[in-house]
Amino acid sequence: MAYIDLGVDEKNFPGITGPMRYRPETAKPLNELAEVLLRAPNSLPAAERELIAAYVSGLNECHFCCSSHSAFAVAQYAAADVADGTSIVARVRADLDSAPVPAKTKALLRIAGAVQQSGRAVTPELIAAARDEGATDIELHDTVLIAAAFCMYNRYVDGLGTFAPEAAEEYAPMAQRIVEQGYGI
Repeated sequence: MAYIDLGVDEKNFPGITGPMRYRPETAKPLNELAEVLLRAPNSLPAAERELIAAYVSGLNECHFCCSSHSAFAVAQYAAADVADGTSIVARVRADLDSAPVPAKTKALLRIAGAVQQSGRAVTPELIAAARDEGATDIELHDTVLIAAAFCMYNRYVDGLGTFAPEAAEEYAPMAQRIVEQGYGI
């Protein structure tokens, strides 16, 4: 049970969806930010941007956001005809160093992990390593902003004590909706 009455059945509106129904005027800009960062045209594939969100959410131990964005990353990999999205996400979450993702993605995820600790944990060496792997300024910018935004989203979800389904398969319908419709409310 959420810490406040969200006015919805939490099982039907888990995680961030309940608070967003409760305050649509704040949901609108939060959803717009997620849409731009995670789905808008970008040199980073949507699956990798969702992977950043899932990775940071996992570091923050936000079960709902980690589970949902892991599912969203898997769905985006599938939409891009990458067959092993589930394995990719699981391996990144378990051990970034041995995960089967490009070196640039690993470098960006290291930056995202640093942002999760503190913005000041992002060092010139982390930025140089990402640049050496081909990261552009916009990719660096968006990685930092995705990581920072997900620290906020994670704290929003957990700070209100919202319901989060345990089973991974419960996130699949949400993932399909995000792939098809985006982050609208």
